[in-house]
Amino acid sequence: MSASHSGSVEHMLRQVTPGRYDAYEALLRALATPSSGQIWMLLWHGQAGSPDAQYGDMEVDGCHYAPCVTSAQELSASGWNRSYEVVDGLDVARTLYPDHYGLWLNPHAPGGGVGIPWLDLRRIATGLDRQPAGPLRLSEPGIEIPQFYALLAQNAHRTPALRSLRRAWVQPALGAPYLAIGLDVYDTSPAAVDSVRAMMQQSVGAVPEGLPVSTVVMTDDHDPVVMWMRANARPFYDREAHVPAPQPQLQVPAPPQAPAGGYGYPPVRGGY
Repeated sequence: MSASHSGSVEHMLRQVTPGRYDAYEALLRALATPSSGQIWMLLWHGQAGSPDAQYGDMEVDGCHYAPCVTSAQELSASGWNRSYEVVDGLDVARTLYPDHYGLWLNPHAPGGGVGIPWLDLRRIATGLDRQPAGPLRLSEPGIEIPQFYALLAQNAHRTPALRSLRRAWVQPALGAPYLAIGLDVYDTSPAAVDSVRAMMQQSVGAVPEGLPVSTVVMTDDHDPVVMWMRANARPFYDREAHVPAPQPQLQVPAPPQAPAGGYGYPPVRGGY
């Protein structure tokens, strides 16, 4: 294994400090890159490639992480005396995030290393540019665009696959804030998906120029925007209420705590 295989991840890891979301994002990109994103996963049971192989488990602030190291040198420094396997960070992300497991890099290092929560592993697994960079600040939209909401509700009523619509204002750690529309659908067949996509295309013309709008599907149990909407945002269109729901000023609680452990750079502490 050449030093260049692990050098990118190790270099980016050294740049990460609390509040440096740009450096943290660069670390995620290094992990998402095949070959250069290789890491040494510590096995609590079994041997690499065996059916009984099992990653280690760290619990930090009630959240679970699988520990790893970033090079053969760090493996030696860690004192780990059980088995390990060298794998791409992308593959590890795909394996861990569905079970709500994060990844902890070099937990033996001074300061405790760096933990990557499962939501960021999901971003690695599904494409970093497809999901906003956390931690996210979520709230009820404050911008007044009644014409867009009215047209959207009107077109939604003509789209039988759609049950209801919700909304949120999303401010990522990096990048511009945007309006998210939550789509609650009855049916996820290709024809239904096409009809909902057409409904959005017919409606976005009423969005003021320069205002980014994105959509999320309310059935996505792993999306932090969806989780916030379920807990905090009443539908502004609800087919089963027969008429668009009233649009009061919602009492929005503090930024959401779900999922536990946050989204983005976590506190640095803990061992394994």
